Amino acid sequence: MHNILKVFFVPLLCSLVLQGCGSSSSSEDEPTPAPQPEQTNWKQVAEQATQALVTHFWNGREGYFNSMPDVADTQQNQYWPQAHAMDVVIDAYLRTGSAGYRDLFDKWHEGIKKKAGNSYFNDFYDDEEWICLTMLRLYDCTKEQKYLDTAQLLWDDIQNAWNTKYCGGGMAWRKSQPWSKNACSNGPAGIIAARMYNILHKASDLDLAKRIYNWERDNLYAPGTGAVYDSMNGQSGNSVTTWVFTYNQGTFVGMCYELFKITGETLYLRDAVRASSYTLSSLSDLTESVLKDEGTGDGGLFKGIFVRYFTLLIQEPQVEASDKTRFVAYLKHNAEVLKEKGLQAQYLIGSNWARNTSAIDLGTHVSGCVLLEAVALDTL
Repeated sequence: MHNILKVFFVPLLCSLVLQGCGSSSSSEDEPTPAPQPEQTNWKQVAEQATQALVTHFWNGREGYFNSMPDVADTQQNQYWPQAHAMDVVIDAYLRTGSAGYRDLFDKWHEGIKKKAGNSYFNDFYDDEEWICLTMLRLYDCTKEQKYLDTAQLLWDDIQNAWNTKYCGGGMAWRKSQPWSKNACSNGPAGIIAARMYNILHKASDLDLAKRIYNWERDNLYAPGTGAVYDSMNGQSGNSVTTWVFTYNQGTFVGMCYELFKITGETLYLRDAVRASSYTLSSLSDLTESVLKDEGTGDGGLFKGIFVRYFTLLIQEPQVEASDKTRFVAYLKHNAEVLKEKGLQAQYLIGSNWARNTSAIDLGTHVSGCVLLEAVALDTL
């Protein structure tokens, strides 16, 4: 046995030694491994974009966000975008714990009131709803009572939007137009009602959240496709305007998500998934497979609103694995395209995430920040 092993191993050992003593040309002939793609540090990218928001839009003297970068604010009716800009600051604070971000909370709380004529109230219910939602987020991350008090002040007024005189129910868009039953005033109100219920546990808030959902689902939602239509006009025979925007898709997703978290009823989750799927398939730029350019002004904020509530849905454990995989891939693809093709000088972001020449304002930059803060989450 030992002799057989000796006969086998000695020649083998010599062969290995000779190979090891040969010239280095043999290793040079081996193919060089392809370099691995560098992993994006999304926290760093998000930080740079959100810092750009503060640097170029924050009006430190007045305590609100300017409408355009690096210029004094001349817009008189820029109330609702303030909420979304502050939401990004809240995102950054939750990501970093930085006192620099938290220091803006109180200044903004007072600044936007002063900017709006020393009042949080507005003729547009949806404007009030967005400010209310941001106040709830400020309360959630600080537990400071003044933010909840402001949210409750607004919520008490917003609830007057519900009326059955027109369209059989639904939340009016404007106080001066009680017949204007828009998706943009119903979805956010449903989210507020659900979140108020989570904080104060008032059955009336949950009841209103369900009524809003039922009305919007019955009148502005197409369950066969997942499309959320723009509005119903109670002055013109309850006619429905069938425009579809990422904004309204997002608020419907958010309302369904909040109700699912409270009740566990799967219909809400199914509707949220279907509305999200419709957005990906029908409201994307087909060339780049990213959310489409919806312009500046109000439209500049639309994509960011969808992304915010879409991101909450993605993190829901009860979403089917195949849907979650598809949704996460889509969200990250949008971020990759924005990073590679859409970022402009000084980390500013325009209306088109695949073009670094598109127009920039507060809304477009905020939407991009929402996306980048979303993909920076550890829970995604």
